[in-house]
Amino acid sequence: MLRDAFRECHDVLEIGSGTGQHAVHFAAHLPHLRWQASDRDENLPGVRSWLDEAALPNTPAPLTLDVAQGPWPAPNAFDAVFSANTLHIMSWAEVETMFAGIARVLRNGGVLAIYGPFNVDGRFTSESNEAFDRALRAAAPHRGIRDTAHVDALALRHGLSLAADHAMPANNRLRIWRAPGP
Repeated sequence: MLRDAFRECHDVLEIGSGTGQHAVHFAAHLPHLRWQASDRDENLPGVRSWLDEAALPNTPAPLTLDVAQGPWPAPNAFDAVFSANTLHIMSWAEVETMFAGIARVLRNGGVLAIYGPFNVDGRFTSESNEAFDRALRAAAPHRGIRDTAHVDALALRHGLSLAADHAMPANNRLRIWRAPGP
């Protein structure tokens, strides 16, 4: 699905790269993309390890990026942004800050793709997602599965329109938004 969503893209910023495995996987399978991994400082050693071992020509050194504190890359630096399994571990204020940052770094016509669990119309999409949400909130009250309507409204406030919503395995979704085009 990313192959289709990012077919006209060249520079992708991944927010919350975690271990770096997504960066390696997608950069290897989508060689036309320059896949820029990013994460908080404490996660960068693992990201670097994955990138160094893969030695792909389209994965530059990872950037330090804490969505709440920055530093954010230069405006209009990317024509795509990808993030997986991040919204539910952030506070809503951090999600809002993330979308504001994404809106600044995306070029005209850019694409945002977010993978992870979502609620729909205020409801859990599965019993396992409901249990996961309870576990998230028990560990940290600011965490939780986000509702599609709230995330779509936030995206729209930053000029991003929902372009696609794909059901994925394990009760996850891949949601794709677009910035206004040239």
